[in-house]
This record gives sequence, structure tokens and C-alpha cells, in this order.
Amino acid sequence: MEKDILLEVRNLKKYYQVKNGLFKKVNVKAVDDVSFTIRRGETLGLVGESGCGKTTLGRTILRLLEPTDGEIIFDGKVINQADMKDYRKKMQIVFQDPYASLDPRKTVADIIGEALDIHQLYKDKAERKEKVLRLMDLVGLSDKFYNRYPHEFSGGQRQRIGIARALAVSPEFIVCDEPVSALDVSIQAQVINMLERLQHERGLTYLFIAHDLAVVKHISDRIGVLYLGHLVELADSEELYRNPLHPYTQMLLSAVPIADPDESEKRKRIKLEGEVPSPINPPSGCPFRTRCEQACDACKEKFPELKEIEKGHWVACSQVQRQ
Repeated sequence: MEKDILLEVRNLKKYYQVKNGLFKKVNVKAVDDVSFTIRRGETLGLVGESGCGKTTLGRTILRLLEPTDGEIIFDGKVINQADMKDYRKKMQIVFQDPYASLDPRKTVADIIGEALDIHQLYKDKAERKEKVLRLMDLVGLSDKFYNRYPHEFSGGQRQRIGIARALAVSPEFIVCDEPVSALDVSIQAQVINMLERLQHERGLTYLFIAHDLAVVKHISDRIGVLYLGHLVELADSEELYRNPLHPYTQMLLSAVPIADPDESEKRKRIKLEGEVPSPINPPSGCPFRTRCEQACDACKEKFPELKEIEKGHWVACSQVQRQ
């Protein structure tokens, strides 16, 4: 593994068994054979429609969900069977919903300080309080909020508490699971700018999960596109926006609003036909073929391999050829 690679995911799978009928059980392939790497200090964006497996992938990487198969390699070590207590100091998560992810019975001091307690990262109560106040200041929260409860805060402030909690153990890697999707647009920009500042100051590495492609483009160095549990395209952020190659990526980008009305009128909107297939009974071969105008007989046979079409630009589509 390259020296600057912090996280590598190899052929990761997460399947759930569900009932399909009275006695029959089938596997729901929430994440199916996904592989990628994230370099130190980089932000990898992960996009796709709701239900495509983005959150499951993020939580499986942190082993909040146990993988069905594949390898998770962090800093050169396979962590599938590792004791995760030490790795919790290195790998953290910021959850999507700032209302559901904070314990309403705990004060800000207890929420942020919980990780300090678990990992015994202070000598006495005075040092604990000093560390909590420093973390609050880091995310733009006044010290007067120290003994307040989550219900006394706005959504944006709650998400700042969640970010401070993640930073408490000085992690190297953070999964940001749609951290701004529940916030007002004006607050979203503040939180995104703060995440970028923290990354610069602390050398953080992010997996940034979102469905808003405009947000992902702003913060990400590279972007992966997920469809029905499969990674279908992966490229540098600018390259993906300039030259999307997978039909699904082209459709997603055609729906992103453009501020310039003249440019917006010129652009062709690609309409996506049909519904997302059921993960209980997905189509054979490429899962996108039932909604793809370019699909041919070969697409029914097997899922196309993720191939490097151009340097650093990977696509899983039998219709896209190497250039």
C-alpha cells in the first residue's frame, strides 16, 4: 500500500438477510464489492440517491456495522478483526441528524466529554473541563453553553456539538455522514467552511457522504458515485464534473441547478426513467441497466468491472472504453 494512503477498502460487502415470503430468506446487498482508497489529508466525497448504501458503507468502514466480506485497511493494518477501542481514537463519525444523534438527557459538557472519559484523556476534572471548552471554541460554541442541553440549541449548533464530540479524541479520519443535509442552506455553508478549516488545521482525512452534488464538489478532492450498493464511477472532483462518463453520473449532474439562467437553458436535462430497483430483487448484470438508455444485451450478463478509463478516472460501464 502506498505510504500516503490512510484508508483502503477492498471488495467490501455488507449483506442483510430479510424475509421474502413466508419461509424464504434472501440477501439484501446494501454494499456489494466496493473498493477504493483515501489518501491522508484528502476528502473523498460519496454521492448517490437515497437508499444506495452510502451510510451503510460509512458505518461498515468504522465497524459500527460488521462487514459480510472484504477488507478494511487503516494505516496499513487490516482492522476487520481488530479490537476497535484503540481505533475509535483514530476513526470517528459525524452523524446526519443533529436532533437524533445527541442524548437529550446529557449536557454539552457530558456529550463532548464522554469520549474523554472512555479513553481517560485527562488527569483531573479541571483538565477535562479545559479540554471540553477548547473543543467548544474550536467549533464556534460559546463557553456559556457548557451546561446546556441539546433541546436548547438550533440544528446548526447541535451539529457543531456533534463535530466537537468527534474531535475530542483527536482522530485522523472522520466519516461525515450527510452532516449538513438536515440544516438550512445558510447554515450549511458555515458548517462546510468549518470542516474545511478543521481539516487544514488538524490534518484530517474525510469520507464525506452526501446527496447534494454542489456541496460535494465544494469540499471533495475526489468523488465516488454509488448506485444500489455498487461503486460505478470514481474520479477527481473537477474531472468528474467536467467529464462524467457513467450514464448514472451524467444524469445526477444534469439535475444540479446552475445559477446562470442562460447556461441552465443550454444544458440538456437527462430524465431518469423508472424506479430504483428493489435491492431484494435487483436486475441481473449491471443494476443500472433497467434505467439506462445505452444498455445492451451484454449489460444483462454481469456487473461491469470498475476500470481505469483515464488516469485516476474509474468507471464501471461496459459502454465506456479506455481512452
